[in-house]
Amino acid sequence: MVLPSRPDFEVLGVFNPAVARHNGDVVLLLRVAEAPRKLSSGLAAAPTFNSETGRIEIKRWQVTAAGPDISDPRLVVAEGRTWLTSMSHFRVARSTDGIHFEVEGLPAMVASNVYESFGVEDPRITEIDGTYWISYTAVSHFGISTALASTTDFKTFTRHGIIFSPPNRNVTIFPAKIDGRYAALHRPMPEGLGQHSIWSASSTDLLAWGNHRLVATPRPKSWDDEKVGGGAVPFRVQHGREDGWLAIYHGVTGDPPTYRLGALLLDRHDPSRVRGRSREPILIPEAPYEREGFFGKVVFTCGALVDGDRVRVYYGAADGVTAVADLSLAEILSGLGQP
Repeated sequence: MVLPSRPDFEVLGVFNPAVARHNGDVVLLLRVAEAPRKLSSGLAAAPTFNSETGRIEIKRWQVTAAGPDISDPRLVVAEGRTWLTSMSHFRVARSTDGIHFEVEGLPAMVASNVYESFGVEDPRITEIDGTYWISYTAVSHFGISTALASTTDFKTFTRHGIIFSPPNRNVTIFPAKIDGRYAALHRPMPEGLGQHSIWSASSTDLLAWGNHRLVATPRPKSWDDEKVGGGAVPFRVQHGREDGWLAIYHGVTGDPPTYRLGALLLDRHDPSRVRGRSREPILIPEAPYEREGFFGKVVFTCGALVDGDRVRVYYGAADGVTAVADLSLAEILSGLGQP
């Protein structure tokens, strides 16, 4: 059981974890979503980080016919702005077998600046030369952006600021340089014109990113025809005639939307070039805890570990719980078709 970070909060969900190996353990960096404990029916509340006081505070409103708008339980629309009714932080969990975890009692990373005033979400961990780089979503009134942090021990974390400005999320950094430069996948979120598609970018220092190129778009009349986005950190594949980077991604279709997982095989030297793409999903929401919950019909991954043919995918189910699935690398590759 994951306990709330403070007595006046309650945990709504523990999901979308990043994963890494550290000192012989499997380490998860869990997204823990919390909200103020239940109020009377006449009140609305939203947690927010106050940069002036350096504390997380709770804003409250009296609900009347004139407002605020609380028709969506996830939001409070008041004072000309939109607020979130919950806030996420990161919590470390450790395991010796990758299945049974002990969750630390205190948060590892919480909202700490104006760009994170509504919380931190959906981390991914990339290990490079003994340093664990954490790309994560920073949420605030200014929008949804991607920030970067690092650690060597999962006890002390250093923030490096925003690396992709709003609106952008689902950033996955490759675990090795490609032709002398760092590489990442990211997902801009255009409004009105354009699609939610996967792009690539490169950098010399992990902080300033450029050379943006389109990688993969939604496919008409397919299981990923509405939007696509990055999932687990890409990993190198050398299997038979295949030599490239495998990226597990999420695809969305339907109304209400259904989130499924698939795979992209990217060129070893040019990650913007797709060599193969899953014809059918590799993981779909079919268990009760995947189909029903805070946001049903969702499987969403931020991390995977590879051991031979086994691809162990850690994922969030229905934006409520954390689950794990073991997939076959050979089967994933055999299911790839034309991009």
